[in-house]
Amino acid sequence: MGQVPPPTGACTEDEEDVVVAADAIATPAPDAGDPELAVQQRKGKRKKKKRRRRRKRPTEQEVAARRSVLRWACPGREAVGDHEAGDVGRRRPRVAVELHAHSAFSDGSLSPADLVERAHRNGVKVLALTDHDTMAGVPEAVEAAKQYPIRIIPGVEISAVHSPSGDEMSAEEPVHILAYYGAWGPAKPQELERFLAIIRDGRYARAKQMLQKLKDLGMPMKLEDVCKIAGNGVAPGRLHVARAMVDAGYVENLRQAFSRYLFDGGPAYATIE
Repeated sequence: MGQVPPPTGACTEDEEDVVVAADAIATPAPDAGDPELAVQQRKGKRKKKKRRRRRKRPTEQEVAARRSVLRWACPGREAVGDHEAGDVGRRRPRVAVELHAHSAFSDGSLSPADLVERAHRNGVKVLALTDHDTMAGVPEAVEAAKQYPIRIIPGVEISAVHSPSGDEMSAEEPVHILAYYGAWGPAKPQELERFLAIIRDGRYARAKQMLQKLKDLGMPMKLEDVCKIAGNGVAPGRLHVARAMVDAGYVENLRQAFSRYLFDGGPAYATIE
């Protein structure tokens, strides 16, 4: 991966210096000329302040992870010493970090390049691309990041199933594992890709199961239509099925599709085998 200069001023390792920007990429820039929106923003700020007061201190594991990301994002910078940490009124620079982002290579709406551009526009300095069961979008993201002071963490969100041991009556539970790699990617990329390809095949089988359940509920749809929405070579997921339901007129929006049919354990839900 090409070397990108670390973000200016982002050099401390205190646990409060990293902002995990879960909504930084998805939130578009507001329209400053809309007075109604300005009122909503003021209300939103008040709510954020309340949430900030109730925020729990991060665990030791979370602090260690954030510090690790900062050391990688700010190579060669010295950590703030204890004597500096006691300076009251001195506002330390922060680094916005997004560790869970999807592109159009899974169920996101933006290409990896557009995702990187939006992340930069929203102040993100460290971005992990974690598409569902594929790392196909990582090269494009890495290339796009060369234009901005932003670092890319190659990643993937792996679909898995947790089977409780020693309890035959307990149902299996779906688990999504976020895997992160160094700048050069996984040590055994071909082996990982073979593993992910098997999971992606399971996504097609799951889509068929969901469509069969929806058909039984009086909402017939074709797998071809769902795959067309997903895009060429993209394994279909619940979001693509939900979009097909909206297009077919069975539900008014994506929220309704999930809340009524596609939620975990819902009447049209299916797990990846």
